[in-house]
Amino acid sequence: MSETSPAAASPLDLETMSYSVSDGVAHVRFTRPKGANAVNPMFAREFREVALAAEFDETVRAVSVTAEGKVFCAGGDLKEFAEAGDALPSVAASMLVDFHGAIYHMNRMPKPWVAGVRGAAGGAGLSLVSAFDLVVCGESAKFTMAYTRAGVTPDGTSSYFLARHIGLRRMLGLTLTNRLLDAETAERWGLVNRVVGDDDVDQATADLTQSLAAGPAAVGTAKRVIYEGFESPLEQAGEAEAAWITAAMATHDGREGISAFAEKRSPNWKR
Repeated sequence: MSETSPAAASPLDLETMSYSVSDGVAHVRFTRPKGANAVNPMFAREFREVALAAEFDETVRAVSVTAEGKVFCAGGDLKEFAEAGDALPSVAASMLVDFHGAIYHMNRMPKPWVAGVRGAAGGAGLSLVSAFDLVVCGESAKFTMAYTRAGVTPDGTSSYFLARHIGLRRMLGLTLTNRLLDAETAERWGLVNRVVGDDDVDQATADLTQSLAAGPAAVGTAKRVIYEGFESPLEQAGEAEAAWITAAMATHDGREGISAFAEKRSPNWKR
């Protein structure tokens, strides 16, 4: 049974995106298509707000992020940056506290974040895509780093995530040449998990996120195990895995999942 109504209203006062929760899923949608859903101080601040809202809402078990319009996220709002004049470094530094902070919370929380990308994702938009746990994209999606084209360097934690997904050599190629990456190549390189028709992006993203939210608590815990293990020495990763799995076996979901498998029935996860 859903903890919230199917159309739960957002408790947040947002201008660049919307936020609602239903059936264990937090739905985030970028809503500034005329501005190409670009990252500016307000976007960064609001994205951090929704990340914190999802993290501390016990009814949320997975998060879906999609966008209105033909561009998922065009990167930094260069027009607004130009208007900042000599104050730009200070404006950018403040903005990145929020933008990077949102990504830190996305990564830390034991709740999967799923992006549904339709259209272009460039600069900070591509950096953001690389920070999601799972990514669905449309067949016409395009990805580009674009930073050096504007005379600047990468941000959005791409130096951490992107190279881990696609490899250091490929990331250097994308960053230094601003190559345009198509959806098929993005899937082959490991940047995205699945490519669907452009008209199917939102539904495919919703279905995937809902399936994760309907699963056991181990779905979120497994995310933490994988990220922690990836950064750990072999023995430390193995010891952590042993601690996590034995703890999971002591929970209702752990006992229920094992019993259901042995009894050849569907599990009844705790909610």
